[in-house]
Amino acid sequence: MSANRALSLYRSTQSTCEEDRVKQHAPLVRKIAYHMMSKLPASVEVDDLIQVGLMGLMEAARNFDVDAGVQFETFASQRIRGAMLDELRNADWLPRQARKNMREIEKAIVQLEQQLSRHPSEGEVAQALQIPLDEYQSMLGEARGHQLLHYEDFEVDGENDQLDQYAADHNANPIDILSDDAFRGHLIEAIKLLPEREQLLMALYYDEELNLKEIGAVLGVSESRVCQLHTQAVARLRGKLKDWLV
Repeated sequence: MSANRALSLYRSTQSTCEEDRVKQHAPLVRKIAYHMMSKLPASVEVDDLIQVGLMGLMEAARNFDVDAGVQFETFASQRIRGAMLDELRNADWLPRQARKNMREIEKAIVQLEQQLSRHPSEGEVAQALQIPLDEYQSMLGEARGHQLLHYEDFEVDGENDQLDQYAADHNANPIDILSDDAFRGHLIEAIKLLPEREQLLMALYYDEELNLKEIGAVLGVSESRVCQLHTQAVARLRGKLKDWLV
């Protein structure tokens, strides 16, 4: 096939009207929204993300340049995520009490791992916190959105109320750390040390890009239980990587 013919074919396949592009790629908005949900607190509604994401999709359809040399889906995905994140940046994602609870959970997990020389069970963590197991699991669910790295990890007073780890500041310290080969090596090793089910959960979410409902079907648990396990896995990882986060 000649270069001119290939270019002509490419342009013809990309040159659908805006309305057709939006209809065709509407499922992409839902996919991105549901995949993003485990990174957000329970107060965020998936329908709100979808609505904002659809606006991003419509903007992408209006602004797409068929001569830019990129697939529309790639271009649209960036605009959809950008629209969602712009909306979320204006909100207080994780309540102060939920963050305080997670700091206490991280501390308890680290102490128990040192004492027991193994991963503590949920029951043991709850006992260390002197709370019932169901209350501990509720704390995990309420702290959904607790991330491996926060900008507040690099602040002196640690009193930042905004969960800004998704801000488009590529010079921010968390990005620098995640780009560091040594840190990534330690992170990979830390994930390998997680309990088997939590390792599988992290692989399904971050490697296979399944959403919480799909992961629940694989693990045979509810979506809310997946949220709890994900939050607990992040707490374990933060405990193992605490030297990088202070």
